[in-house]
Parts: sequence; structure tokens; C-alpha cells
Amino acid sequence: MTTGARALYLCYFGLREPLVQTQVLPYLRELVAGGVSMSLLTFEPEPKKRWTKEAIEEWRERLRRDGIEWYMLKYHKHPSLLATLFDVIRGALLAVSISRKERINLFHGRSHVGAAIGALAKWMTGARLLFDIRGFLADEYVDSGNWRAGGLLFSMTKAAERWLCRASDGFVVLTESAKETLFPGGAGAKPLEIIPCCVGEERFAAALRSDRETTRAELGLAGRTVFVYVGALGGYYLTRETAGLLAAARRRDSSTYALVLTATASNAMAEELEQRGLTKDDYRVTKIDPGEVPRYLRAADVALAIMRPSFARRSTSPTKLAEYFAAGLPVIVTAGIGDVDAHVAESRGGVLLRSFDEAAYNEALDAIEELRRDPRLAARCQAEARHRYDLGAVGGKRYLRLYEAILRP
Repeated sequence: MTTGARALYLCYFGLREPLVQTQVLPYLRELVAGGVSMSLLTFEPEPKKRWTKEAIEEWRERLRRDGIEWYMLKYHKHPSLLATLFDVIRGALLAVSISRKERINLFHGRSHVGAAIGALAKWMTGARLLFDIRGFLADEYVDSGNWRAGGLLFSMTKAAERWLCRASDGFVVLTESAKETLFPGGAGAKPLEIIPCCVGEERFAAALRSDRETTRAELGLAGRTVFVYVGALGGYYLTRETAGLLAAARRRDSSTYALVLTATASNAMAEELEQRGLTKDDYRVTKIDPGEVPRYLRAADVALAIMRPSFARRSTSPTKLAEYFAAGLPVIVTAGIGDVDAHVAESRGGVLLRSFDEAAYNEALDAIEELRRDPRLAARCQAEARHRYDLGAVGGKRYLRLYEAILRP
């Protein structure tokens, strides 16, 4: 049904960044398996410093074996706005060249910059455009403190978003909340799919087959109640509040152990934990490769996703939540994030943290203790992962359905 699709995925990130490795490439492999001829354009920071000619060829051949033809351009950072505009124009020109070479009939733009590249390339080639909306970009910059709401950059980005919505032939959003916000009356005749951040069940299969107690012993976690956090620290992921919850858990139960797995090393979490009375015997903050995540999650008992709720977070689908459920872990997650409130309530796979104070921490910890008494909890969490976040049955299937709808005459 989709064998006529020849798509170019436009991604304003570097190929080896964790987000691309754990999200973008798995989706592209699913599309290839569904019959799509797939090409990928990434933007690489400091390519002369970070890439050798041999590494480029190795990755190009590896992706070619997956059915993905890879192209790259240099990412420019400064000055911010002009650099991005420069990259958009260069990206569009290369996309047109790739389109002629690969006979592309669909540009798949990831987020606003990818979609802007696709919109210009569409204008020059006549191919169709999918706007894969990963969030409320202007509001996220306001949320992070970089922009002022209603300021020039905010208004320009909102205007660009409206232009992209007019230029696009179909849309992806991550949450029902985002759909209601961006398309309150629907997307009209243009197809739209809600596709949350998904994970492949096979990524966790080996870890789940392993003996949990053996894994815990190997990691030095035997006899501990392990609270795990995976992902970046800082920004809207709240380091201080996460440490506060972990310290509250430690005061209630001396066996509590804080396991913090980050993509980049950080001392901030260790400092916050020690200020609250945890010693080096009570926590580990470590940088790990994404491929190691399932093994560590297998050794944990409770997972955390503590974020700052805001208007921008209505569009958020945390990848870590899908990973936690796939590993069979119950989660404590901030209320008001994307569709999480409804999903947690329906699945009974976690509890909501409604504020950041001692009373709220203890309420959430009471609730998670009660959940953990249920012997069916892990199976229920894994069922939730298959139902809502499965890479093939949810992500791949919906992307293929959307490609077909966009390309239908």
C-alpha cells in the first residue's frame, strides 16, 4: 500500500545523538519494513572534528543495509537565527538535489526547522510535505527562559508555524492535548495522526529474560529499593525536585537507592542529593550508552519523570515513560504533562505528583507503595507499553497510514 512512497526525512540533529539513535532511526526502519524507500538528511555539529571519512562511510553503509540512504550537512550554531536560516536554505537546496536523484515524492520534516526545509523543497519540486510537530517550539523557548512571550522571535516562530501548517499536506502530533490546541476544529481535509514517543519491545527483550536478582547483584543493588531516573537533567526536567522526592523516599526507607542515568555527565544531581543527606552509598549518577538502559531498568523498582508543567508541556510525550513501562516499571510522573494523566489513570501503572512539597512527595510515595503490592503490576506496565507506545503496532503503523493518506491522489 505504501510501496510508492519515496520519502526524505529531514532532521535538524546529528546522526549519533541519542534522540536520533533511539527515536528517529527505529521509526525509519519501521517505514522501510512497510515498503517505503527512505532517505535521511541530518545536520552534524563540528563534522570535521567529530567525524572521520571512515566513520562516515561506515555509518552510510550500515544505514544502507537498513534500507536508508544517508546524507549530511554541517550544523551552524552562531548567530542563532541567521545560522538556522542559512541551514534551512542549504538543506532545501540539498533536499531538491536528493529529490531528483532518489525521485522523492514526500518530504518528512521533523519539527519546525525540518518542516521549513521541506516546505521550500516542496515549492521547488512539487513533492508533498509531512509536518512532524514535536512540540510548541516558541512556547518551549519561553518556558526555558530564552525568549519573551509575545516578543519578536516568539511572534516570528508562531507566524512560521502557521505558514508551515498551510504548506503541509499532513501532520503528526505527540499528544491528544497538542491536537486539541493546534487543531481545535480538526485539520480539515489534511490527514493527522497522534503518535507518541514509542519504543521497540525487542530492545528490552534480552534484559527482561535475564534474572533480575542476578542483574541487581552485578550492579551492586541487592537488597536496595531502587528509584531510577533516565535522561537529561536540567531545563524542564527538574533536578532539585527530583532530588527532593528521592530524599523523601530515603527518609521513609533506609534501603532506598537513587539511580540516575544520564546521556551527559552532571554533578548537579549528586550535589542536590548530598545536600539532602544521601551519601555516596545511597546513589549513583552515571553516564551510560542508550543500549545499556534496559539492563539498568531491569534492576530498578520505581521510575521517575519529574518535569515542570506548563502550556508547552501539553505537547510532550516523554520517551522515558515508554521505556519505563516497557521494562515493567511503575512510574511517579508530574501531573499535567501531555496525555500522561489519563494514561496513568487508565493503566494503573503509576501515580501522579501534583506539586513539589513534602506532603505531595509522601502522598505519591504512599500510592506507589500500594501499587507495588500488586503482583500483576509489572505485567500491566508492559501491557501499557504495547498498547500505547509500541514501535511497530503504534508508531510504525500510524506513520505508514499517514504516508498512504498524504500520497493518495
